[in-house]
Amino acid sequence: TVKNKPKRPKAGRAAYMAFTLPAIILYTVFFVFSVIYGIYYSFTNWNGYAKEYKFVGVNNYARLFSDRVFKRALVFTVEYSAILVVGVITIALILAVILCSKIKQQTFFRAAFFFPATLSLVTIGLVFNEIYYRVIPLIGKSLNIDFLSKNILSSSSTAMWGILIVHIWRSVSIPMVLLIAGMQNISGDLYEAAAIDGANGVQRFFRITLPLLMPVLSVCIILVTKEGLTVFDYITVMTSGGPAGSTQSIAFLIYENAFMNQKFSYAITQSVVIFVLVCVVSYFQFRTTRKED
Repeated sequence: TVKNKPKRPKAGRAAYMAFTLPAIILYTVFFVFSVIYGIYYSFTNWNGYAKEYKFVGVNNYARLFSDRVFKRALVFTVEYSAILVVGVITIALILAVILCSKIKQQTFFRAAFFFPATLSLVTIGLVFNEIYYRVIPLIGKSLNIDFLSKNILSSSSTAMWGILIVHIWRSVSIPMVLLIAGMQNISGDLYEAAAIDGANGVQRFFRITLPLLMPVLSVCIILVTKEGLTVFDYITVMTSGGPAGSTQSIAFLIYENAFMNQKFSYAITQSVVIFVLVCVVSYFQFRTTRKED
């Protein structure tokens, strides 16, 4: 027979509710209600400040999927996110492997690689703006290298890569720390047994380290994907969506429509689409990594 679980004392339940109730209220007011009201306003023509507005049904959504600017921003955002995920996860994994090995000044290097995570996104964008605008072109002209003589952000074909370099440099830190923590939880007995069986370093990595890191990797991939799909700060500070709209993400387009063009309901419609996109991508990523696990 299975014994019934002991009931939580009334005093304990009261304390539990007292601690969780504020979080539930804040979450409901600032997230649940916001999402519900946002979905409602996406079916109106509200401009963000007028008291009167009309219910327009699915007109905003129909307009959205025929909007060339939105389609271009969507393609840019998806492409940007895919490259960001591959770049961040690959570099973070390599750094985690190196920093978990027996190297000198291990603590120093871990702190050094984590340092970018402590900096403001706007500060990083402004600093790299000056590097791209002044430092790199000066070096390129001094060395007679034509490619480096121009600002990478001034060309439609290279501006996205300039932003990606900065974004990857800053975003590697957190996944690297999570992966290091995951590697430290892997039993050393597994590596010793594999070494006795004749497995080399590469085989131990792909047969032991990588499979056991899948739960951590799934979290890292979802976090970085969310960063890519909602990228705004770097683009605002470094290119403002230019040149010629080549770096206009969905998040930046939402900002423009809502606060510059007073098309608030249309901007909310775009927000609903990106919300659904993030949920769908996260779901499939989590499902895929769970299968691998």
